[in-house]
Amino acid sequence: MSYKLTILGCSSAIPTVDKNPTAQLLNANERFFLIDCAEGTQVQLRKYKIKFQKISRIFISHLHGDHYFGLIGLLSSMHLLGRDKELHIYAHPELKKIIDIQLDTASTELCYPLFFHTITPDIDEVLFEDKKIKISTFPLNHGIDCNGFLFEEKLAPRKLLSEKVQEYNIPIDKLKEIKQGSDFTTTDGIRIDNIEITKENRIPDSYAFCSDTKYHEEIVDKIKNVTLLYHETTFMQDRSERANETNHSTTIDAANIANLSSVKNLLIGHFSQRYQDKGLLLNEVRSIFDKSIVASEGLTIDFSDL
Repeated sequence: MSYKLTILGCSSAIPTVDKNPTAQLLNANERFFLIDCAEGTQVQLRKYKIKFQKISRIFISHLHGDHYFGLIGLLSSMHLLGRDKELHIYAHPELKKIIDIQLDTASTELCYPLFFHTITPDIDEVLFEDKKIKISTFPLNHGIDCNGFLFEEKLAPRKLLSEKVQEYNIPIDKLKEIKQGSDFTTTDGIRIDNIEITKENRIPDSYAFCSDTKYHEEIVDKIKNVTLLYHETTFMQDRSERANETNHSTTIDAANIANLSSVKNLLIGHFSQRYQDKGLLLNEVRSIFDKSIVASEGLTIDFSDL
């Protein structure tokens, strides 16, 4: 099973020939989640050979254009290509009005079921949860309603040792409770400790996406210990006043949040167009938080390598 993040765009504001604004694709064990959808996102999906019909859920952090202007085009292309699988969108309520106006104006009735789930500003909430993943949202500080997202993989606490299952002839109906930590009693009344028939599973992967925001320590407890944190770094530290004025973060802001949150790895992005050399931003971040990665279009991060 795979847990991978592909960067489709990592620049701020204005798209150029070689730079695209924010969009990411998270492959969580072959379930595909699109996070933000800037102008040109569907072209980026094609460029990096990602089948966008596989996307099941789309998460939009806020309604600045460089985070959602590509959405209506993507929805339309899915329609024109005959999609029949349902699609779920999670965003602030105003986005539904925008989508409805665009579809109504074009007299388009999508050929697939589209479900819109409203994000409530200023509160933490679970957006989606099943046996394999939990997806939550939390408010950021960006001047308009803006939310981060937390993707938490679920794994069984223990992993069965197949040779022990056979040795003790453990019935199938007992396997689930053993995975949850129960001991096993044989037909002869002999108790077998759980630790003898199971082993620790790997630590579940987790990903926190912190879109546009100024320095905001309120998120620290919500993203504690994640495998990978994405945090915007629109500016280097010498432009900290400009960052504060525009409700954005600096390299040092992101590094400090990563340290306070005890995250395992930090990914930086949403770079101002003024920075041609992203290595300068990365070096400044690493001066405080060493395990940092700089986003680039087409970069795929395999969580098993982190």
